[in-house]
Amino acid sequence: MPKSWILLACIGLLALNLRGPFVAVAPVVDLMQAELHFSPVLLGLLTSIPVLCFSLAAPLASLAARRFGAEFAVTLTILGVLAGVLVRSAGGPVLVVAGTVLIGVAITVGNIAVPLIIRRDFAPRRQGTAMGIYTAALNIGSFLTSVAMAPLAAFTGWRLALAAVAVLAVAAIVVWVLAVGPRTAFLVSGEGDDGDGPQAPARSSGWTTFGLTAGFGGQAFSYYGVTAWLPSYLHDELAMSTTEAGAASSIFQILAIVGGLGVPFAAKYMSTTAVAVTLGTLWLAVPVGLLVLPQLWWLWSTSGGIAQGGGITLIFIAIIKLARDQASAGRMSATVQGLGYCLAAVAPPLVGFVHDTSGSWTPALLVILASVVTFFASTTLSVRKVPKGR
Repeated sequence: MPKSWILLACIGLLALNLRGPFVAVAPVVDLMQAELHFSPVLLGLLTSIPVLCFSLAAPLASLAARRFGAEFAVTLTILGVLAGVLVRSAGGPVLVVAGTVLIGVAITVGNIAVPLIIRRDFAPRRQGTAMGIYTAALNIGSFLTSVAMAPLAAFTGWRLALAAVAVLAVAAIVVWVLAVGPRTAFLVSGEGDDGDGPQAPARSSGWTTFGLTAGFGGQAFSYYGVTAWLPSYLHDELAMSTTEAGAASSIFQILAIVGGLGVPFAAKYMSTTAVAVTLGTLWLAVPVGLLVLPQLWWLWSTSGGIAQGGGITLIFIAIIKLARDQASAGRMSATVQGLGYCLAAVAPPLVGFVHDTSGSWTPALLVILASVVTFFASTTLSVRKVPKGR
């Protein structure tokens, strides 16, 4: 493997491709609708298909990482994203859907493979930092793509705008092959992936996996529910324009970078239980704050942004620290992400249904509150065995 700083740069560049390609659709969906005449159901599927893939394809992705090797799994991820992006922008509704599915499956492989590489190839004291950079880059990719897509589409059209995301994939595959070498990048081999990383990990239990799964599910449900409906809430409750509400809600996205990078730093000085309690408290401020003092939306968005970026980082750190070996880390990650993202896919329609049925945002925010409480309790109980500073 390359030196750790080169590998870290590769992981950061790869992470830019693991969320951006599917959030790119939202800013140009009206332009796509005008040309392709999608039904409302199909429009909704364009953003929910990748999340469903994160859930349904997770066991297959875990198997691929073990059987083919983590390096080749990363290569498959980048090439799959590249192919999916190009297919999605090339034709009519069938190709758009096919490309979206391909992107979702490819990203799912990366979701499983990258934490395995971090666990295996970084010293224990650097694993948290590597994971923080990985999750921060996920959010940077989402933010940059969301910001750039609308103006780019206005200049080039939606097809070329969506295809432009392929630039990141091309850069990632070039750097990845240069870093690990063509033979390693394209060699199908699972050898070594069932062995231990550079640490002697703590022994996990089925209850730990269950708790992390519930915590990840609460985190993912809250994240996708808030992401989907915060602009509408701000428009309805505070009379913001659509543009203002969209810009205001971006705070929730970009502050995730602070959480992703902050959790590994905090874990050096605090117990993982204390970190979990802090993140849970910050998360609770979102639904409670919007219910009680919606005028301070910027404060609740800031708090929630830090919490959502830090929450996913903490859970991934727990997985790679508590798994017995690489094989069990892959299985645990597949279980946690597979079931967790299943709940995430349900969040936007369920929160929207509750709001439409009640005619108020209060019941919808109470649903978000319940999912945040699940994250708070389950994560806090599950990460107790992760030693401080490891």
